[in-house]
Amino acid sequence: MGITNSNKELSTMRINCKDSFQVKLSLTAAPDIETNPTDIVLILDRSGSMAGNALANLKIGAKAFIDIIAEATGGMNGQIGSGSRIAVVSFADTATQDTQLITSVSDLKSAVDALTADGDTNHADAFTKASELLTPPSSNAKVMVMFTDGKTTTGADPSPVAAAARTAGTIIYCIGLSGNDGIDVDTLEDWASKPASSYVAITPDAAELEEIFAELARNISKPGATNIVLTDRISPCFRITAVSMPSKGTASLIDATSVQWKIDELGVSQSEGAELEFTVKHVGSCSGTVEVNESISYSDTEGNTVTFPSPKLEVDCDVVVNPETCPEPVELSVDGCEDTVELDAGKLDMDSLGRIAKLDITVRNVCPNKRVALAAILTEVDCEGIEHKRGLKTMVVPAHTNETCRDVIVRGIKFVLPESLDVSGATCSICNERNFKARFIAHYIDNNFECCDNMENGCCK
Repeated sequence: MGITNSNKELSTMRINCKDSFQVKLSLTAAPDIETNPTDIVLILDRSGSMAGNALANLKIGAKAFIDIIAEATGGMNGQIGSGSRIAVVSFADTATQDTQLITSVSDLKSAVDALTADGDTNHADAFTKASELLTPPSSNAKVMVMFTDGKTTTGADPSPVAAAARTAGTIIYCIGLSGNDGIDVDTLEDWASKPASSYVAITPDAAELEEIFAELARNISKPGATNIVLTDRISPCFRITAVSMPSKGTASLIDATSVQWKIDELGVSQSEGAELEFTVKHVGSCSGTVEVNESISYSDTEGNTVTFPSPKLEVDCDVVVNPETCPEPVELSVDGCEDTVELDAGKLDMDSLGRIAKLDITVRNVCPNKRVALAAILTEVDCEGIEHKRGLKTMVVPAHTNETCRDVIVRGIKFVLPESLDVSGATCSICNERNFKARFIAHYIDNNFECCDNMENGCCK
């Protein structure tokens, strides 16, 4: 069957700046369907929430699955070959065995086309009817493909029925569509074979069902994989800090953002899963919604096609703006026993002479995608409490792209305070204690306000 499933999961969907999280890679492989005849039951949700495009796309996907299995088994004259068979079970309030385990492609497709959407969702009865089809003695491998778009709304608890099927040697795949009733991912993982990350697929869009069914069928029809080499490169916003021992094969760091996983063989004699976990730390300046993947490459001797999801992480960091850079140094040297050295330092902007006051300010609750105009006003206070002007700076704080309003930290607003302006009243000529007051003004630059004298139908002319 080749690589029957592949997955990439994160231990969390949100971290604070500089925090760490776990990444899990999963692979599942099984023997060639031609040399390992397989009985497959397609368990298809036809509850009321599937009405419309969802059911139409499900039918396309299920029929594509049947065609791919038929071709892979070398079937002729519209038949599935090499001893493999497929059955269709559909369910709503109750489940129906729409076909037995048969080889006729046209009969299987007719059963799929006849499905109509109505009623509640009874997963327990669906698993029961599928298990009955797989119960008669057979040397064939046994597979269930459960598709559903919602939670259980009627009938018994499905978990014990699915567990009994797994104990009897049945491999269970679960495909979930985030439909009108929602999907309980934890429940699907409980029903599916283990590791769940290799046997559960979730799609938010019914249009993707055809490709999910097709990919599963293509992978089921290939042989187990040998000489696997998987290289995962993560975004430069992160660093890999630790790699655990994989459940199968070996793993090693290539560099701070890349890990390589090698497996000699997987699923050659029976269905088999493998997992690799590694620890990742946020180290970059990126924040907001960040894609963890940079790239993933996969190869094996059999040429299996393997794709991995590209999970995203919400990174919660303070927004930091540095409006002024540090002065560039001018290099000079004195050779030998020279007493003096002359240097033409060029031109110097008058912004960093004398004492320097460097101010930080946090602008509260700045909405996304809006620039802020910020003014900083500095005065010096003499011994009589009178304020003397020392400077005014205005600047634009760039817009941030977080999904919600955030505090923005503006750092390093510099004011130059020459000693000749000292009004402290102290007798010392330099290094006196000096007192200052800072004031700040901020407002949005970007807004939707319009003002004009001529109005027509509520709009400016």
